[in-house]
Amino acid sequence: MEKTRSGRPGPYFFLSYAHTPKNSAQDLDPNLWVKKLYDGLCEHIMQLTDLPPGVKAGFLDQGMTVGASWTAELSENLARCRVFVPLYSPRYFISQQCGREWWVFSQRQADSRTRAGSSWETSIVPALWVPVEPAQMPPVARDLQFNHATFGQNYADEGFYGLTKLRYLRDEYERAVYRLAKQIVKVAKETELADGDFYEEYESLPSAFGSWDDAPTLKIVTVAPRLEQLQQGQRRSAPYGPLAVDWNPYHPDITRPLTAIAADLARLQGFKADVGDFDDAAEAMLEVGHYGDGPVLLLIDPWALRDPQRRERLSQVDAVAPPWTTVMVPWNRHDPDNGKEGAPDPADLEEVTPRLLRLGRSASRMSVSGVGTPEAFREVFSLVVHQASAEFARLGSGPPPSRPRLYGPFSSPEAHGDRSA
Repeated sequence: MEKTRSGRPGPYFFLSYAHTPKNSAQDLDPNLWVKKLYDGLCEHIMQLTDLPPGVKAGFLDQGMTVGASWTAELSENLARCRVFVPLYSPRYFISQQCGREWWVFSQRQADSRTRAGSSWETSIVPALWVPVEPAQMPPVARDLQFNHATFGQNYADEGFYGLTKLRYLRDEYERAVYRLAKQIVKVAKETELADGDFYEEYESLPSAFGSWDDAPTLKIVTVAPRLEQLQQGQRRSAPYGPLAVDWNPYHPDITRPLTAIAADLARLQGFKADVGDFDDAAEAMLEVGHYGDGPVLLLIDPWALRDPQRRERLSQVDAVAPPWTTVMVPWNRHDPDNGKEGAPDPADLEEVTPRLLRLGRSASRMSVSGVGTPEAFREVFSLVVHQASAEFARLGSGPPPSRPRLYGPFSSPEAHGDRSA
């Protein structure tokens, strides 16, 4: 895996679809109708944008067959497209190949969300080939909550396949294709993604459609003051909110709470994310020695130690927490309050949580000495959470999620698969 090179513009969209197999060798290719849809979208996008001649409006892979390998062309276009367009059908959500494509794009989108100025808006625009009931969709698709009726009620009822087969709905087909093209252009303009990773192999990559019901839970506990608890004149209010989970130590470089970013990253590693406030969770953590039946991550703001009661509770938790509890100490050195005289320091935690710091340090020294940027937070997160998960598997009561070379949402790596699954 390596970073792509930005030599030429990437396509506006990547059309991800499940190949429909032929019933016999004499049959016409049933995927020709998908190619027709793709060609229509490209034609409209060329009219709706100022793309120069020779620049591709989209990408459609027509060469993947059962047992075929992941191609360099496919990987490059996934890493550089502006919008990901999954073409929904019952066959799509059982295809490991399609699930891997979704995972790769989700990984890239999550990377961008941790960077300064990145947008929270999704760059995924789903399309209907055949309508699929929500119960048949994996959580990653249900969570999009896209209103397909905005492209026309007949489209929402029949999907593109139905519109192509019902002659009296031909005008509805053209209208839906045009509206989808407009949506792709709109999303491409509103969201910006950096180039992603280039994958030479895909067999070890997870599918975004893997089992979610059996996914382990990562407890993410935020140790930070609430806005009302700040001492006047000592600390600016911008990084805080009404709840501890609103804490955003990297403000103003990013706009989302750190807990939300951590939850995204947890899902990318195959965990369900259960977030909480330490002030509310401390009693339960002390009663049973840990919080929940699985690995636990404490996100600690050194400013939270200014409260004597919280400081004492954290020290008590340090004494009883199991080894599958880990710590991260985000510390934005560009925050003007963090450098002024009398401000706390990550090193202050050594007196309060020496044991937890030792556990966290064994995975990454940076995790407890001060994680300075959102990018560093993402890198360190994967290390400390994997170690906590491994410790829970070794000493606790359950196995950790499978650990692929990189991590994916709602899933663990599957055996070699294909589009038609």
